[in-house]
Amino acid sequence: MTTPDILIIEDTASIALVFQKWLKKSGINAVIAGTGSEGIEHLRTGMFKAVLLDLDLPDMKGQDIVKLAKDEGLDITFVIVTASGSINVAVDAMRMGAYDFLIKPAAEERLVTTVRNALEREAIQSTVKEIKKVSNKKSKHGFTGSSLPMIAVYRMIDSIAQSKASVFITGESGTGKEVCAQSIHDASPRKNSAFVPLNCAAIPKDLIESEIFGHKSGAFTGATSDRTGAAITADGGTLFLDEICEMDLNLQSKLLRFLQTGIVQKVGSDQQTRVDVRILCATNRDPMLEVAEGRFREDLYYRLHVLPLHLPALRDREGDAVEIAKVFLAEMSLEEGKSFKGFAEDAENALLNYQWPGNIRELQNTIRKVVILNDVEYVTADMLQIDHSANLKLMTGNKGNDFGEDGLPFSINLNQNFADIERQVIEAAILHCNNSIPKASEMLQLSPSTIYRKKEGWE
Repeated sequence: MTTPDILIIEDTASIALVFQKWLKKSGINAVIAGTGSEGIEHLRTGMFKAVLLDLDLPDMKGQDIVKLAKDEGLDITFVIVTASGSINVAVDAMRMGAYDFLIKPAAEERLVTTVRNALEREAIQSTVKEIKKVSNKKSKHGFTGSSLPMIAVYRMIDSIAQSKASVFITGESGTGKEVCAQSIHDASPRKNSAFVPLNCAAIPKDLIESEIFGHKSGAFTGATSDRTGAAITADGGTLFLDEICEMDLNLQSKLLRFLQTGIVQKVGSDQQTRVDVRILCATNRDPMLEVAEGRFREDLYYRLHVLPLHLPALRDREGDAVEIAKVFLAEMSLEEGKSFKGFAEDAENALLNYQWPGNIRELQNTIRKVVILNDVEYVTADMLQIDHSANLKLMTGNKGNDFGEDGLPFSINLNQNFADIERQVIEAAILHCNNSIPKASEMLQLSPSTIYRKKEGWE
């Protein structure tokens, strides 16, 4: 016996039989339920993943079935069938979780297409869940990946989450510093209180003090009402100051005083408020260099730099790029209604070999572009449209073909396969460093394990 693909919950038998006949002609099997209670019994068997649902049933409203399925955690895609005068009700049902709706009398082609889309959506959702199930085994704290550098990050987050001490997160742009900060908060005893993120680079210099500490009405031009700052909002929770090295020096001294006393004083006010806030901060710069060059206060640095945590660049996370890309592909395919199943072998190799100067953010944008511009089952390397010149720039630290004193002592012909260019650069770096792979890895900004793996492949 063939397993049914879809359930029709419709009390008008003639309409239900017509729907069943149309679907059967298109190769879709359907079972009919004439009442809401009968339909619920069928749904609880777990045999059906998609349902054509009439809203006006003799024993209950269709939207009650949608709510019940959601409350019971039943994984079902609903297509609502409604009369023309009940479109608002159908829209409400969609807000509750229904996928689409049809207006009676429904045309055959429209009905079959909608049902096919619902079944396809269900298949994609299943793929997303399977991918997430696999990736979750290799993931933690909002990150995806099982590379050794990330395992070290996961352990660090577990260790520092229980502390009250300040955390200084460093890492290149796009490595997930805010995700890390949120994870520390979520794993901490403060998780039930507010997590307040503030990007110091995105707020004008003359407003950032007000954003952190708040202000009284009339304190400055444009302050038409009182404002509760981020520090008070985060009382009992966590304040995350992203791009902390962008903060003006004058405000740095006020932040230091706040960290020392725990007291907030709004701009334009004499009143002081004591708060209990844990400070997390992040930067994509070298904070010690900022201190050395006078752009960041040394005393503030040491006050914040109690628990340092460095996020590795994506190029240093062995194999993680493919795992992350699979999760992005599944999620974005569902969002865009596409039917991608995965990556071809050449695409996976391209993902692994590219240096990702923009890190996870660049990878996310790359996959989104692939999903929007294509509609196939498997992503190929040419669809990724990766610019390998970025690899050369990262590996050499030089924009041209002729490397300087700190680069490699040779020129490269760019009119050749990228894999050959990469091998030439790596082998020349090893030679230049007297066959020291650790030194070559430092020069090229590659992990030693990456170089060993590539050498093994060449040999």
